[in-house]
Amino acid sequence: MESFGIRVAAAVAQTGPLCAGVDPSGELLRDWGLPDTAAGLREFCRLSVEAFAGTVAIIKPQVAFFERHGSAGLAEFERLLAGANAAGLLVLADAKRGDVDTTAAAYADAWLADGSPLAADAVTVHPYLGLAAQAPLIEMAGKTGRGVFIVARSSNPEGRSLQEAATAGGATVEDDLLAQIAAWNGGGLVPPGTVGAVIGATLDPSSFPLAQLGGVILAPGLGSQGATPDNVAARFGGCPPGSVLPSSSRGLLRHGPDPDQLRRAALTLQGELSALLS
Repeated sequence: MESFGIRVAAAVAQTGPLCAGVDPSGELLRDWGLPDTAAGLREFCRLSVEAFAGTVAIIKPQVAFFERHGSAGLAEFERLLAGANAAGLLVLADAKRGDVDTTAAAYADAWLADGSPLAADAVTVHPYLGLAAQAPLIEMAGKTGRGVFIVARSSNPEGRSLQEAATAGGATVEDDLLAQIAAWNGGGLVPPGTVGAVIGATLDPSSFPLAQLGGVILAPGLGSQGATPDNVAARFGGCPPGSVLPSSSRGLLRHGPDPDQLRRAALTLQGELSALLS
């Protein structure tokens, strides 16, 4: 399989950069007239795949909304993976895993290994046990042509004091993480573009030059969190083409459940982003 960065760039070139969230929360299921059950998840995902196939580069299901239904919910997540794959959609599992040693290796087997029923095209990872501890996930992604997105700069206010704290070397935690991500992508141990970063689209730039990251940027916050396409262009416009995935979840999904309306909303937003980031 080609490297994750190459596959993302190809998908973005075909459809545009938009990443569509697939977040079947209890509230959204009710808004769509669906039961808050595994059956409701199945229909929600079916309609989402119908709307987003050929419309966006990648979808980002939030795994927590599946886990809350136990094994039946995870079975629907597996069904979503299969359906999205058949429809030609890349899938970023927003699972925010991350641990040390053998546990990190087990997460790698679950989310990134060929043959695993949970294996997505990429997975989000939190790095606060140390980015080096996530090596099993990164190495597995490199072997299988998948990606790992490190949560580096999140826009939630609870995270900012930790991420902006100074390290012993003087850099902020978030900029130190971004430098480590760039080192992974440029170090020859994994294909360039294997390691991406989650950077909130609502945040002003930090000191790290994002054009040097060498990986894909997931930029959540478009729509309901307040970021606009113009904000995305201002904050990420200097990055290489095909390397930025602005993400919208609730802002898009409020246009459901009609897949035609959802598709039209995605295409409108896609057109704005493509024009600004091209």
